[in-house]
Amino acid sequence: MYGVVTRNAEDTESPAFDRAFYEVKDVSGRSNEPLEHAVSMVSCFGDNAAASENADLVPVNPEGQEATRDRTYFDWAYVCPTHEEYKRGLLEIIEDCAAVNGDVRLDDVGFPRAEYCYCDRCNERFEAWVEARHERGEGPPPAETGVEDRYAWRASVITEFVEAAVERIPGTVYFTLYPDPYGDHLYERAGLDLDALEPLVDEFVVPLYDTHYGTTYWLETIASGFADRLSTPLSVELYAVDVDVDALVHATEVAAEYGESVLFGYDSANATAALRRMDAEARDGVEW
Repeated sequence: MYGVVTRNAEDTESPAFDRAFYEVKDVSGRSNEPLEHAVSMVSCFGDNAAASENADLVPVNPEGQEATRDRTYFDWAYVCPTHEEYKRGLLEIIEDCAAVNGDVRLDDVGFPRAEYCYCDRCNERFEAWVEARHERGEGPPPAETGVEDRYAWRASVITEFVEAAVERIPGTVYFTLYPDPYGDHLYERAGLDLDALEPLVDEFVVPLYDTHYGTTYWLETIASGFADRLSTPLSVELYAVDVDVDALVHATEVAAEYGESVLFGYDSANATAALRRMDAEARDGVEW
């Protein structure tokens, strides 16, 4: 099964694809109206516009450095997952999307990196969480907490948000994962507890983006790692913009070994060309 990921409404109507994901809210902060025949994609905690308009939204590390595009490793600005007003607006967007098409894909869910967030709001909530847990006899007193406790609290924040989002999605819940299936990397990096999230999610999507796909051993390594790690269905998303068609075909063949579907990002014409090439090669030839 093949699908397209797009910002263009007309791409979602192409007969070349079995499914279509349409960006209703992307990391720029730009929004579109949801479409009845496409799965709405919502960038949850990636939002350049919101971060630029309100510094209180932006996560900070212990040194006070903000998680914005100005810093190394960040392609877009992040919003702190503990900001209640932003989360309320986000859940309203998800609810509006689900009213048009019951299937929704949650994108960019999680904290920016392992060292975020240490804003005053997060610090206060972490301390309250630690105290409540200690009173229940489930953890150490506040003075004895360490980074592992901080990781556990962050995971609880993300899981609670996903639970609230899922309550508003009557159809299939899709969830994008950062492409790192190994060890506790997702847990430590973003606060994603896969054991807690799997019962909530119907299908995970892993973007494995390259502008060339000259080699695919890394694609196979990451995709197979997720296939081994997850019991929930998995789809692999490839980048299609200006990628050589033969290289995209090869990448598609590798990804298809591990995913429920292969999705093509942001160039439906090139993706269609790759699928046609694959279809032509699959047909029995006639020699004259």
